[in-house]
Amino acid sequence: MSTFVNDFMAELKAKNPAEPEFHQAAQEVAESLEVVIDRNPAYRKMKILERIAEPDRVIVFRVPWIDDAGEVQVNRGFRIEMNSAIGPYKGGLRFHPSVYLGLLKFLAFEQVFKNSLTTLPMGGGKGGSDFDPKGKSDNEVMRFCQSFMLELQRHIGQFTDVPAGDIGVGGREIGYLFGQYKRVRNEFTGVLTGKGINWGGSLIRPEATGYGSVYFAAEMLATRGETLEGKKCLVSGSGNVAQYTMEKIIDLGGKAVTFSDSSGYIYDEAGIDRAKLAFILELKNVKRGRVKEYADAYPGAVFTPADKEREHNPLWTHQADCAFPSATQNEINAKDAQNLLDNGVSVVSEGSNMPTVPEGVELFVEKGILYGPGKAANAGGVATSGLEMSQNSLRLNWTREEVDARLRGIMKAIHKQCVDAAAAYDMKGNYVAGANIAGFLKVADSMLDQGVI
Repeated sequence: MSTFVNDFMAELKAKNPAEPEFHQAAQEVAESLEVVIDRNPAYRKMKILERIAEPDRVIVFRVPWIDDAGEVQVNRGFRIEMNSAIGPYKGGLRFHPSVYLGLLKFLAFEQVFKNSLTTLPMGGGKGGSDFDPKGKSDNEVMRFCQSFMLELQRHIGQFTDVPAGDIGVGGREIGYLFGQYKRVRNEFTGVLTGKGINWGGSLIRPEATGYGSVYFAAEMLATRGETLEGKKCLVSGSGNVAQYTMEKIIDLGGKAVTFSDSSGYIYDEAGIDRAKLAFILELKNVKRGRVKEYADAYPGAVFTPADKEREHNPLWTHQADCAFPSATQNEINAKDAQNLLDNGVSVVSEGSNMPTVPEGVELFVEKGILYGPGKAANAGGVATSGLEMSQNSLRLNWTREEVDARLRGIMKAIHKQCVDAAAAYDMKGNYVAGANIAGFLKVADSMLDQGVI
């Protein structure tokens, strides 16, 4: 590492101890940007990267609520407003026991670059709580969401900060959050995205991250004169991202053979067709069941239970052409990355945020496979959130076809930015560097224009 990267990381770690996810994300970006900062002395003089890595503000608050047994529960709420150089803060809310400050800083930091890549005027932010909606009744989730929004509403607004969903925050939670905001503030505005279609939501929004990830893979394949037709695909996760990744793989002629949740994973050699996908959507979105039930319904499928003692994830050991990690951060370790390469995978398009550890990323880049990092490949979700904001401002609803066409156009534009930026800095074909550089330049130049703030 250069002196610049060493000094930057030493200062960041000193200010933000015990936040490994944030450190990991910042180091990857800093290493990619070293050549950019060397060529543009103003970025170093004005400490642009140092300012991006320091949130505009961090909001932490108590969230008390009463469960169905009448017991008082207390959780912690967060909102990281990272950077608003190019637009209002934009980023999801995550409800999961693993949520803490360092995790959200990593996500907010990544969101700054991702939102910049979308070509839309959105800054970066992230938030959430250590509340776990799993196993809670609808009434418990509603009471928690109402308490959470009672504080959060002080800090957000359509021109200030527009949250969305993330892990643990789906249509149900967005509905409860929006209802409480509307009640407290007495206004109906586009303060959240991922809303129901009857009250300001956008068609394609639930599908957008998964669709976008597949569109990005298709763009990468096109650079080699290939398509997804006939490609065997490994998908992890079983939430919105994974579900609609599988749907778009089917649309483009590929065959998804895996999906997973925290209990284990399914391998279905015959492939997941539309009927099987409908079963998965019902299982996960309505019944809120576990993936093993799929193997019970389709005897040809094999369920492998999760084992935390195992040094690798066997989901990534199957022969395939493409991989779409769509579950959570750091789900592909170095051994998993090597297994993917050994089993013929030549395309990795990340539907989740930072799912591959740094050693795995190095393997993918060194091997020269088509590797789409999350900040580029999964930007379709926030891009369509931006389209929802546009529709709210216009008081219009676009058709499904129009939103999907705009989404595909945005993913093409993101791909082109990554390719062009990497080539401009002598790293042709390196999508990691291309995404970091392209995302950084727009934000950095805007910060230079706006002065030291």
